[in-house]
Amino acid sequence: MSSDFDIAIIGAGIAGASLAAEIGEEARVLLLEAEDMPGYHSTGRSAAFWEECYGGPDIVPLTRASGPYLEANGFLSPRGALYLAREEDELAIEGFFARFADSGAEFTKIGRRELEVIVPGLKPHWDRAIRQVRCADIDVAGLHAHFLARAKATGVALVCRARVASLVRHSDWYIKTAGCQEYTATTIVNAAGAWADDIAKMAGVAAKGIQPYRRTVAQLRVDPTPPSDLPLCLDISGNFYFRPEGDKLWLSPHDETPCMACDAAPEELDVALAIDRLEEATNWKIEAVERKWAWLRSFSADRLPIYGRDPALPEFFWFAGQGGFGIQTSPAAARLGAQLILGKSWDEVTDRLQPAIYSPDRFDRE
Repeated sequence: MSSDFDIAIIGAGIAGASLAAEIGEEARVLLLEAEDMPGYHSTGRSAAFWEECYGGPDIVPLTRASGPYLEANGFLSPRGALYLAREEDELAIEGFFARFADSGAEFTKIGRRELEVIVPGLKPHWDRAIRQVRCADIDVAGLHAHFLARAKATGVALVCRARVASLVRHSDWYIKTAGCQEYTATTIVNAAGAWADDIAKMAGVAAKGIQPYRRTVAQLRVDPTPPSDLPLCLDISGNFYFRPEGDKLWLSPHDETPCMACDAAPEELDVALAIDRLEEATNWKIEAVERKWAWLRSFSADRLPIYGRDPALPEFFWFAGQGGFGIQTSPAAARLGAQLILGKSWDEVTDRLQPAIYSPDRFDRE
């Protein structure tokens, strides 16, 4: 008896949706989502931006390969970025230049005079920065909906409220959900984000040490109102970032708090820490915290994503561990994932990528 589907993707966030969009024309695909709607967790809460250096040098190729697709389809709005620094951060600036020198990313160093114009109200001890003019905001909701629409148009079956309860493999995978739905598939794709290791264990596959970390953002009303063209501003030491959202300010303490996979909620201490760091950096008056939220960013031990068939069980495909860069890299990552799972050749999107550094078997090579 043939299986119901060729491929069952677990998780309909940006990872699962983008991969489904890429493979739907060439396979019978089932897309399973545990929540009432796709994108409830990290995808729907991200303060996403497209920033060439975010995630490190090994992520830059995925980010740059994704840029043309995001731009051509109208999902990017120019923003620019600044890595803010002080005199004591000069070694960090030098390290940044050394780390990304051969990455192809575009950035320059600027001084206090330029900073005063770009970030009015920045306190004097922030007197230098790395500037990236190509950074852009991402329309995350639009991008996610775009991938889901592409998937639907190719016949992908999206099923929500379908939390996977068991995975049993004989000749094919037998999938049962908490709602007692039952499906069979030849290949399982693990795109479950923070729950990726849980899905692996359920399938009898060795976990890869994917750890969820909580990230917090608060929306503030500040005086003066932040300029609409204010760049994304990041502390080069990793203690905060902020950017305008309409006439408000989105602020994060750049927190990475290890936690269990869950429906993440913000902690008051993290919001207070973010505000304290903003007040240390600027002269802006905080008039109100209008809302706050949190989400989970999931990383493997080496901070790189995991794309590929499990070396011990090739019918189990990893598409997880995308940390905070999963949205900005989604077009190229999904194309690469599709080529790996379908056995296709690289193309103009993926020909400069190095799939081996993202392969799940790298953990077995250590």
